[in-house]
Amino acid sequence: MTDQIEAVQRMQDYIEDHLAEEITLADLAGSARFSPWYSARLFRTHTGLAPADYIRRLRLARSALRLRDEGCRITDVAYEMGFGSVDGYQRAFRREFGRNPRAYAEEPGPLPLFTPYGVKFRELWKETSHMEEVKSVFIQLVDKPARKVICKRGVRAADYWSYCQEVGCDVWGILTSMRSISGEPVCLWLPRRYRKPGTSEYVQGVEVDAGYDGPVPEGFDVIDLPACHYLMFQGEPFAEEDYCQAIQALQTAMDRYDPSVIGRRWDDDSPRIQLEPVGSRGYIELRAVE
Repeated sequence: MTDQIEAVQRMQDYIEDHLAEEITLADLAGSARFSPWYSARLFRTHTGLAPADYIRRLRLARSALRLRDEGCRITDVAYEMGFGSVDGYQRAFRREFGRNPRAYAEEPGPLPLFTPYGVKFRELWKETSHMEEVKSVFIQLVDKPARKVICKRGVRAADYWSYCQEVGCDVWGILTSMRSISGEPVCLWLPRRYRKPGTSEYVQGVEVDAGYDGPVPEGFDVIDLPACHYLMFQGEPFAEEDYCQAIQALQTAMDRYDPSVIGRRWDDDSPRIQLEPVGSRGYIELRAVE
């Protein structure tokens, strides 16, 4: 990984850690360890956004989640997320999402939230990784109720990165803006019976109640899934830069597992589920059993 990529990642990490504070170009340059001018140029080159635009979009995305989940006052959210005035915050929110923040707080719906993908992870995906043995894998039987999945289909995607190349990475922001019965968006490998002709096995979506009749973003599909038993496989916490190895190691352990030891067998008619790789909790996949 190049020094430039690591510098941009340090700036992204600094923004994440100080999002509610004033962030200057001098602050970012200090974390990057380059001059302010060169730091700003590097940031735009590798993220596609100027630092100020990146910070603004991230603050707006986080503020939308607070309005959706915490019942906060618009004034409090505006100042606590680092905006200089309530009017400025409201104008920025409307420009970003096409809605007034007060109207959104009263009636939340899908929004294209900005997702701050770390640049170093994009580079790591291109590199050859060497899998190491997972020290331990936690396995738990969980029940999924009958539910709907609002998902965006790809064309030929079989994993996360090929899906992002086909559909784009912005789908995750829309899914994050929607309330999920599981608390977060999911990635799924769909069995053939849930796939439309010419669409991908791998999709991203959000699980909602079986009786959901709310808005569905344009271009998304709704799939009805029956109640199902799953084995949840969870690996140990990992360093974020080691996420590729963590995924490979857990999937290998899962492939080697024989569910007959607990009186079950794999249910390949139900989707396999992947949660977002988060180092602090370990990598998680769920595979259906019967």
